[in-house]
Amino acid sequence: MRIAAALWRSSHPGPTVVVTVLALALGASVGVDAGRLAVLVASVLLGQLSIGISNDVIDAPRDRISGRTDKPLARGDAPTRVAWIAAWSTLVGALALSALLGWQLALAHAIFVGSGWAYNAWLKSTVFSAACFVIGFGVFPSLAPLALPDPHAAPPWAWIAGAALGLAVHFSNVLPDLEDDARTGVRGLPHRLGRRASAGVAAGALITGATAVVVGSAGAAAPTVLSWGFFAAVVGVAVWGLVAALTRPPERLVFRLVMAAALLLAAQLVLAGNLGI
Repeated sequence: MRIAAALWRSSHPGPTVVVTVLALALGASVGVDAGRLAVLVASVLLGQLSIGISNDVIDAPRDRISGRTDKPLARGDAPTRVAWIAAWSTLVGALALSALLGWQLALAHAIFVGSGWAYNAWLKSTVFSAACFVIGFGVFPSLAPLALPDPHAAPPWAWIAGAALGLAVHFSNVLPDLEDDARTGVRGLPHRLGRRASAGVAAGALITGATAVVVGSAGAAAPTVLSWGFFAAVVGVAVWGLVAALTRPPERLVFRLVMAAALLLAAQLVLAGNLGI
C-alpha cells in the first residue's frame, strides 16, 4: 500500500484526474454509450498514469539534486524498478483498452500518450518542448468521437482549441519550477522565453482556443448563452493573468490564473457538444 500510494502521488494526480474527467465529459457530450464510455475513460486514466509516473521516474535523479522532497520517487518511497514496471504496464493497458474500441481510437490515443512520453524522455529540455503539448492535446478532442461505433475525428476548430489548451498548460505548468529546472539543465521553450513571456504565450493561447470554440461551433448551431459566458470567463481570467505577469513580480498567482482559464476553456469545449459531427 505504501508503494502504491507513492506511485499514485508520482502520477501527477491533479492533471491525471482533470484529463480523465474531461475525457468522460467529452464522451458523454457526443453520446458515447455507457459501456464504451467506461472503456474510454479507463484507457485515458491508464494513459495519464503512465505519463505521470514515467515523468517522475525519469526526473528522479534531477529532483534529488534540486532537493524536491515533495517527489516520492526522489525520496525513495518506491523502488525505481517498480515505478518503471508501473509506467510501462499502464501504457500497455491504455493502448490495449483503446484498441477494443477501434484502431482509429487506438492510433489517436497512442499519439496523445506518445507525445507525453516523448516530452518526458527528451523533448522537455529542447526548444521543441511545446510541440508535444500542441500535438497531443490537438488530438485529444477526437478521442471521444472516435470511441463511437461510427467513429469520427473532431472538427478542425476542436483541434485548434485542444492544441491551444495544451500550449497553455505547458507554458503555465513550468512557471513555478523555472529556477529548479534551469539548475538541472532543463531548457524547454518556456525556459528560453522567460516567466513573463511564457505567461503571455499561455494567455494568448487560451484566448485563441476560446475564440476557436465559439466561432467553430457556430457552424453547427448558434453558441448558447452559457457558451458565451465561458468564452468571456476564459478571456477575462487569461487577460487578468497576463496583466498580473506584466505588472508585478512573477508569483504563483499567475500560474493559478492561467490554469483556471485553462479549466474554463476545457468546460467551454465540452459545452460545444458537437465534436462528433
